[in-house]
Amino acid sequence: MAFRGKEMMKKVIKKMGGESKVGPVMKAKLEICIPDTNVVMGRAKRGLFAGRHIRFGNQVSEDGGNKSRRSWKPNVQGKRLFSYILDRHIRVKVTTHALRCIDKAGGIDEYLLKTPYHKMDTEMGLFWKAKIEKLYEELGQMEVVFFSTEDEAKFEQGFKDLRLAERGARKEARRQMYGWSGKHKQTEEGSEEDHVKNEEAASLGEGSSHDTPEQLIANS
Repeated sequence: MAFRGKEMMKKVIKKMGGESKVGPVMKAKLEICIPDTNVVMGRAKRGLFAGRHIRFGNQVSEDGGNKSRRSWKPNVQGKRLFSYILDRHIRVKVTTHALRCIDKAGGIDEYLLKTPYHKMDTEMGLFWKAKIEKLYEELGQMEVVFFSTEDEAKFEQGFKDLRLAERGARKEARRQMYGWSGKHKQTEEGSEEDHVKNEEAASLGEGSSHDTPEQLIANS
C-alpha cells in the first residue's frame, strides 16, 4: 500500500525544480492531471484497476457479535485486450469493474481516451493513456488517400494471385521436402491407365449387350 497521489506530486515538483519554481497556477494544473486518490495498492502499478483497491473492515461473528479486522481485495484478472491503433493485443491485469468499463466504452482505446487523467489512479494507466493519445494525434495528422473501385478491384485480384502463388510454392516445397513427387506422378499415371481400361471394358460390355439375336445365333 502507498499514498500514490502525494508521492507522485512530490516527484513531479522535485523534477521541475522545487516549490519555489512552481507557481500556484502550474500547481493547480498538475493537480488536475495527477490522480487524487489517497491509497493505491502496490500491484495496481501493473494494471488497470478503475478505482477498485483493497478495502478494510470488520468481520462480525453471528453468535456473539465479535469483531475481527479483515480486508477485501479486488477481483483482478489477466486479459488480452485488442488495441486498434497498435494493431495487436495488450496483456494487462484488470479488475472486473475495469472490464465492464472497457466494454461500455467500446474497447481499450476508447476507454483510455475518454477517462480523464485524474481518474487514472495507476502509473500503467497514465502510461498507456499518454501513448494512445500520442498515436491518435499522429494518425490525425496523416494524409488520407482514397482509391477508385477499379484500383480496389486490381488490388484484390493481385492479393488473390499472390495467395495462389504462395499456395503453389508451399505445395512444391512439400513435394521436394518429402520426396513423394515421383511416386505421386506414378500413382497419377497408374490411375489414368486404370481409368482408360475401365472405359474400354465398359464400351465392350455395352457393345455386347446391344448385339441382335441373329448375330448371337451366327456367333454361336
